[in-house]
Amino acid sequence: MRLDDKTREIIKNEVANQLGSEAIIRLFGSRVDDSERGGDIDLLIEPSHSLAKRIQIECQLAARLYIKLGGRKVDVLIKDPHDPILAVHEQALKNGIVL
Repeated sequence: MRLDDKTREIIKNEVANQLGSEAIIRLFGSRVDDSERGGDIDLLIEPSHSLAKRIQIECQLAARLYIKLGGRKVDVLIKDPHDPILAVHEQALKNGIVL
């Protein structure tokens, strides 16, 4: 996994502030592979409850992380527990690493 301890803590704290500490955070995509270089930070977040404004929260969280991580691009997907699993969710669940 290509995220340092400080970056992981920032991500965990921001997610906990927005969605609660029980939310599961998975890193997926190129940052999971230690042989890769660069790339944005792809996160799949599984909150314990449904969200009325999921897309708005995804955008706010991505923006807050972008600022706190010094301009690193962060893609945030929130998997609502009541929505069907999409292909991107399957990939993240299969290959992702829980932070």
